[in-house]
Amino acid sequence: MQRLSGLDAFFLYIETPAMHTHVALTAVLNPGTMPGGYSFERIRDHIASRVHLVPPFRRRVVDVPLRLHHPVWVDDPDFSIDDHVHRVALPAPGGMPELAELTGHLASIPLERSRPLWEMWVIEGVEGGRIALVAKIHHSTMDGAGGAELMPLFFDLEPDPPAGAAPPPFQPEPPPDRWELLGMAGMERLRGLAGLPSLARRTGEAIGTIRRARREAGGLSGGTPLTAPRSPFNGPITGERVVAFTRLPLGDVKHVKQVLGGTVNDVLLATCALAVRRYLAERGELPDRPMVTACPVSVRADDERGQANNRLSIMFTPLPTDIADPVECLRTTHETALAAKREHEALGNDTLSAWAEVIDPTASRFVSSIYGATGLAAHHRPPLSFILSNIPGPPFPVYLAGAEMERAYPMGPVIEGAGLNVTVLSYRDSVDFGFLAAKALVPDVGDLAAAVPDAFGQLLAAAQRASERGAPTPAEATAPR
Repeated sequence: MQRLSGLDAFFLYIETPAMHTHVALTAVLNPGTMPGGYSFERIRDHIASRVHLVPPFRRRVVDVPLRLHHPVWVDDPDFSIDDHVHRVALPAPGGMPELAELTGHLASIPLERSRPLWEMWVIEGVEGGRIALVAKIHHSTMDGAGGAELMPLFFDLEPDPPAGAAPPPFQPEPPPDRWELLGMAGMERLRGLAGLPSLARRTGEAIGTIRRARREAGGLSGGTPLTAPRSPFNGPITGERVVAFTRLPLGDVKHVKQVLGGTVNDVLLATCALAVRRYLAERGELPDRPMVTACPVSVRADDERGQANNRLSIMFTPLPTDIADPVECLRTTHETALAAKREHEALGNDTLSAWAEVIDPTASRFVSSIYGATGLAAHHRPPLSFILSNIPGPPFPVYLAGAEMERAYPMGPVIEGAGLNVTVLSYRDSVDFGFLAAKALVPDVGDLAAAVPDAFGQLLAAAQRASERGAPTPAEATAPR
């Protein structure tokens, strides 16, 4: 038995029929490298042979009686790999649009709470003789960075690695009884609440520091929740999801960074700003002020790497969708991202998780349910414009049961009031973008994904012109990190 952290549990509390809190990955695989050829059974058995390496994959969630404290993980005595690994065929012609549509359908289905909170779908019939894997994992189990770090547990560095030791027999621990759950929960809850006054004081001091820094900075600052301009991305959501994919060459992204300045992350943020600007301008709904993105930030320490849990914070970053010039957009992105990073550091990496530790399970569920059911998101300023996340992936090829992974599109959840999530993963020599959106707000998310290559093309063209001129650009005053 293991208690969920407050942050892990938070993703259970806020989940509603309209707001699913699982993360997903769509990987395109080439089965031509599989020893002996492709078979679904070989992939299923490979996954089954690695499940024991991720303990939460064989545990289910159990609530504490009276919801006195956060839930606990307990071993699932009825665990079966067939409940979690499934097989489906992609409709013809099996291209990326069909794969995105199927992924959107799978992302619209919440995970079953009575079982371990994950599932994988092997998708056959992808064009070019490929297959795909759609993995869904509840956010209470791990965050995106943690998922990327756990990827080597299921993927190998070569198509036919030496056989490892057989997994040990699964011997589930007996579940705790009601009184054991209550006794442990009561003591732990009291200890957690004892630190609340200190946490409130520390948070107040950090907010004061940020306010003073903003006054001294003359207007340059990070993003502020509940100040985002309204856009088509904002409003009440339903449970239906739509998905789109796109990718960029990593070498070109690094070239833009080297010539125009900033960081790789700045270039990706600016690309998204230019793409969103074009998407909204074509619909006559472009705000005249910068949008505000919530950027999850991994705060996982070195000794926490490889753990299946949530170790993240949130950085609110202005996105200069109001700037048309690509070079100026990148320069502004770099400056505001630095300001947002300074403010995030002032607030503290563990502030979000510390507050999550003391939240009340019953109140959290009630507030989330009422907020979604009453459509309150349509009646106040958006808390943020959308969620934007960047996850580093492996720079080398990896293999699942011998099948080479060619593409990897990550997707994070959307929330009430902000129905768009853009997640970016670097893999080998490419950067893969996964767009997941609430269908009620962004039904044509494919148009937004299609705007990304053209938006990046503006930055790449500016970098090429600057290289040919050999003249300094406005962004060159900031040294790359």
